[in-house]
Formats: sequence, structure tokens, C-alpha cells
Amino acid sequence: MQYSTENRQLEGREIELTMHDGTVRDLCFVEDNCNEKRLLISGGAGSCKIFITDCAALTPFQNFAGHSGHIYSIYSWENNSFVSGSQDKTVRFWDIRINESTNTVLPVTYYDSLGSPVTSVCVDPTGRLLVTGHEDSSCVLYDIRKNRQIQCFQPHTADIRSIRFSPSAYYLLTCGYDNKIVLTDLQGNLTLSLPSVVAGEHSDKVISARWHPNDFSILSTSADKTAKLWAIPNI
Repeated sequence: MQYSTENRQLEGREIELTMHDGTVRDLCFVEDNCNEKRLLISGGAGSCKIFITDCAALTPFQNFAGHSGHIYSIYSWENNSFVSGSQDKTVRFWDIRINESTNTVLPVTYYDSLGSPVTSVCVDPTGRLLVTGHEDSSCVLYDIRKNRQIQCFQPHTADIRSIRFSPSAYYLLTCGYDNKIVLTDLQGNLTLSLPSVVAGEHSDKVISARWHPNDFSILSTSADKTAKLWAIPNI
């Protein structure tokens, strides 16, 4: 549905997009400045394709194929570019102007050099660091510009389901199926052991966690059917 910034409310009729043939796992918006368009990027199960939808025309006009497993996570950090994580254990980089993957990364995880399904992906605001969360509870930091893995660490004891850099990239926010929300300090040497602290805990699996846009706090959602706002503890 369209949103009126002037009236601060939804307007017009609801449009349902039905191009996917399986569960939709994640989506994000990208600004196409060249064509002055706002685009919706979505992916999931089924054909494992990523679809690009023009938000003004409300129709999908492009799709990307390359992953061989369900797409679990999509993240965009700059115009025209986005990254996806998949059940096939790979991370793929995409440019909406090119109809194929521009780079593929296979993170080496804590238990297996062949990797683990990628459940969440994020890129820091500078576009230098990629971080991935995995089913085997691993987190991997990757240097995009040098195309090399920096390190793998385990802030959780079960599947990681959400991972986000703070706006300044000083901290990493993760949550997972061990019911915990964890903050990891990234202000030191990234090749050394990274200090972490549990910022909160639910009574069931934590599905997602996001930074508050203005305050130094976080919001989490859980299989315990609650959404909670947390103050950040001292690290």
C-alpha cells in the first residue's frame, strides 16, 4: 500500500504480489537513482529466485537466479547493490544493473570448512565488512574489499536468526534460537577474540532484533509471541 508522508497514513488499495512459488523469507528496499525508482527485493523458497519489483508500477520486472537453496536473508547497504544468504551455504553479491551475481562467498564456519546454511547477512555502513549468521551458531566477519575472511566466532549456542551492525558499526547485534540477544564489541582488533555480552533473553526462540533508529536501544521479536524494547547494557 502507498504511504502519504503528508497525511501520515496509508492510502489507496492494497496490492498483493504473487510472483513467488514458495515461502517468502526476507525482503528489502533499494533506491535506483539512475532510473529514479524505488525497488522491492524479495526472496525465499520454491524456485530460489530473487525478484525485483517496481514499487510505483507494483509489478515485478526482473529476477535473479543463482542460489541452489532457499534464500534466508537479503540486505541492501547502498544504491543498486544488495547481498543474499542461502541454505546452499553461500553469500551472493548482486547489482540490479547486472542480471547475475557479481561475487559469491562461501564462509568457513566454526564446525565445518564447507560452511553452514546462511541464515542472516548484513554489511556495515562503509561497505567494507560483511557479517553472516549461520545455522551452526557461527558468525563470520568478512572483508569485502580484500575478499578475505577475517574470523569466525560463536556468540550463541544455537541457530543465529538475525544479525545487524550498529549505525556506527561499533557493535554487532545478534539473536538466535538459544533465546538470547547478544552484543559484540567490534572496536578492537577484529582478528582477535571479540568481547560479547547478553543484552536480553526471551522465554523462547528469538526471531529478529533491530537497532532503534534514534536511541541506543534494541527491539526484539520472539516465538514467545512478544516484542520487547531493551536498554543497552554497559559493555
